[in-house]
Amino acid sequence: MIDRNFYHCYSCNFTLDMRCVLNPPPQSVVDLKVHDHQLTLLPRLDSFTCNVCGLKGDQSPYACFHCGFMIHQDCLVLPRVINVNRHDHRVSRTSVLGDGAMNSVCGVCRKKVDWTCGGFSCQRCPGYVVHSKCATSRYVWNGKELEGVPEEQEDIEPYVVIDENTIQHFSHKEHYLRIHGNGIVYEDNKRCSACTHPIGIQSFYGCMGCDVSLPKNCSEFPKKKWHVLHNERLTLVTNKELLVFHCDACHLMSNGFMYKHGGTDLDMLCGSVYEPFVHPSHPHHPLYYIPTEKEVECSFCKKFEPYVLWCIEDDCEFVCATLPQVVKHITYDHPLSLCYGEEENASGKYWCDICEKETDPTYWFYTCKDQHATLHTRCVLGEFAGLMPRSIAKFWGESYEVVLNNSSCCIYPIILKVLGTSATYICSMRCATSF
Repeated sequence: MIDRNFYHCYSCNFTLDMRCVLNPPPQSVVDLKVHDHQLTLLPRLDSFTCNVCGLKGDQSPYACFHCGFMIHQDCLVLPRVINVNRHDHRVSRTSVLGDGAMNSVCGVCRKKVDWTCGGFSCQRCPGYVVHSKCATSRYVWNGKELEGVPEEQEDIEPYVVIDENTIQHFSHKEHYLRIHGNGIVYEDNKRCSACTHPIGIQSFYGCMGCDVSLPKNCSEFPKKKWHVLHNERLTLVTNKELLVFHCDACHLMSNGFMYKHGGTDLDMLCGSVYEPFVHPSHPHHPLYYIPTEKEVECSFCKKFEPYVLWCIEDDCEFVCATLPQVVKHITYDHPLSLCYGEEENASGKYWCDICEKETDPTYWFYTCKDQHATLHTRCVLGEFAGLMPRSIAKFWGESYEVVLNNSSCCIYPIILKVLGTSATYICSMRCATSF
């Protein structure tokens, strides 16, 4: 973009802004990390394809007169070795991706790469490549050049295997955890110590000396990981003090484990999202996080959010990907299952049996096994679903005990009891602010 003040030659339509007058780019460059030969600046308007990033250009490239190599000016300073926030290993810049990437897609934008151009590739994962511009995007890269920086060898394994049925998890070194097979009766009182959600009918590790329980999948989350929503590696924090925090992805409250770095906090479920992400509602195609400048409407809850998982095949968006598949509610004797909506032309009106208000069956909802109920997800879960029962939560200087709702006085499954009172409860943050 030209500055307000510039120099211009009307005879040959040549323009220079003040920045380039005061600090002109060099006429030639010799940088063997970029190209084997000398590169010469061509100061003119001319369409070309950059051999480093594969994108089109229209003015003042650097060119090699020996082999026809052309490059954008800003591609001259691309880093050599970096971390991207959606891959476990470092990626390195290469001048030509090669025929090994002939059928590969970019690990960020999921579009096909031009194997004859340069890009970033993983030396340990054949076929993992990223466009140069995608890899160095502010949504993907932390800005750190890692060439010459030794790679840290850290222990990220979450547990040590004691025997085929027993582990010692890093979050609970006091006792061993023993596996319990699936097929147990759904029990709302038994909760995962990491994500705080009911364990339900699935295999889990139970402590041999206390009440700690970890479903098998939660026990396997690594102690450190990269995540698509943050440019630095996140650390799994056990949150033994059960401090309440708001997840930066789903904005819900939790006092379970969190993936954390600096001021970024992700609850266990959001922190466990990876690419490609397969959701039961969309089994035919995987989901990916594609960076976007604006908020996008979720195809199923109609919320507008900046962090969305996309299906690049069907062009639909997911915000609610971490909603629990099976939950228990005091209104029903049987577990409720998450239903992924019905056709838009579904006839008749549907009513939520909890709040007794109309529901839209094209949105996701919970249903009993008889399939005759459509229950709002917000009514089934409530605002405090991410808080561990029997823990103490603090809001605005007040302390509350997190309790399971065993009566019909409130529609939500988890409520807060005001400490120091015998029977004063709140069921939502609206109640808390008006208390």
